[in-house]
Amino acid sequence: MSTSDEEAVERHAVVITCSTRAARGVYADRAGPLIVAAARSWGLRVAEPVVVPDGPEVDTAMRRAIDAGVHLLVTTGGTGISPTDRTPDQTMRLIDRQIRGIAEAIRAAGVAAGVPTAMLSRGIAGVAGRTLVVNLPGSVGGVRDGLAVLEAVVPHALDQIAGGDH
Repeated sequence: MSTSDEEAVERHAVVITCSTRAARGVYADRAGPLIVAAARSWGLRVAEPVVVPDGPEVDTAMRRAIDAGVHLLVTTGGTGISPTDRTPDQTMRLIDRQIRGIAEAIRAAGVAAGVPTAMLSRGIAGVAGRTLVVNLPGSVGGVRDGLAVLEAVVPHALDQIAGGDH
């Protein structure tokens, strides 16, 4: 594929907010829109966040995005250690390969930003088919820290997943 062909490929992303309270309208989703804005600034086509309650609907929403062939799927929420935080467990069932370095870098960025509890995030990253999947925390600060990490690697990762050269 030539450079002009590569540039012509429009990449799509999906953002899923995993929060029972946001899904019920208890509070507005603030983290999902931050991810959408970042993905758009990276040149990806992305709709508004999909907001689902914790539980089976997270799995359903992720499967739908992966089956649709999106290039990037980012979740926010459900990565902690409370009994309802199951997003990483559901993600693990869907991915083919983990990319541990992304998740480790996101946690490290949070700790470096002065949030020691960032190390409690169980978020993972990996590849499901041709989709890069990344779990971000649910907090706005955790999302900002994670996006700073992702901005530097997402374009290269998407190129690699598509079979691009190193």
